[in-house]
Amino acid sequence: MSRHRIALISDIHGNLLALRRVLHDIHARGVDQIACLGDVATLGPHPSEVLALVRQSCDFFILGNHDEYLLDATSMEQHTTSPLVLASVDQCRSLLGEGEVEFVRSFAERVTLPLGRDRSLLLFHGSPQSNNCDLVSETPAEELDRHLRGHAEVVMAGGHTHIQMLRSHRGRLLVNPGSVGLPFERFVAGASPTVLAHAAYAVVQCRADEVSIELYRLELDRLALAEAARAWAAPLASYLALQYATGEP
Repeated sequence: MSRHRIALISDIHGNLLALRRVLHDIHARGVDQIACLGDVATLGPHPSEVLALVRQSCDFFILGNHDEYLLDATSMEQHTTSPLVLASVDQCRSLLGEGEVEFVRSFAERVTLPLGRDRSLLLFHGSPQSNNCDLVSETPAEELDRHLRGHAEVVMAGGHTHIQMLRSHRGRLLVNPGSVGLPFERFVAGASPTVLAHAAYAVVQCRADEVSIELYRLELDRLALAEAARAWAAPLASYLALQYATGEP
């Protein structure tokens, strides 16, 4: 009986150490395809290296809100007033070459993939309508209905919140693979988060009449993460280094 497995990664945010760890684990599990759900390069120490590795490793690319910020600075100003975030995204934009920016520009807002017989997987970043929408386990069902209106795919997958989630909604499965590069301890709705020292991803598997979701969490070397942050000449560096070193904001 044949099966097909699609790995979902999201919110890498320039964290090369975490991305390498996740991709190694994905390949060890014999996954067929990899979909990147956005927010690839900003807010981390290795934007160019991460973009290159994602380009080499992934089959599908979704435009996250931070990817859009690289293309249009005015869109960022509508969504955040954090000086650390604004300065870090501006710095990332200044470091990327024209070819790297054009690669980001090629990302899609949504992608629909077949999951065997009369089933499909919808990929987005925040919601099908917006890459800046927070869908979490506590989102009321009626609000989810509004955000998912017009879509009936058996599995719908997005990132953005940095919180891993698997939720059943009116017979459909809503999955958030979590964040590869900046997983949060809890959903903070834009406030300063506590960043955890692990990397998260998910795998969607289809086989005959079966669809299943696997969630993975990989522990990372806290000291190596802190060292990479300290070597990064950017506004967020000291904030991240302190969190990785001590587990405190």
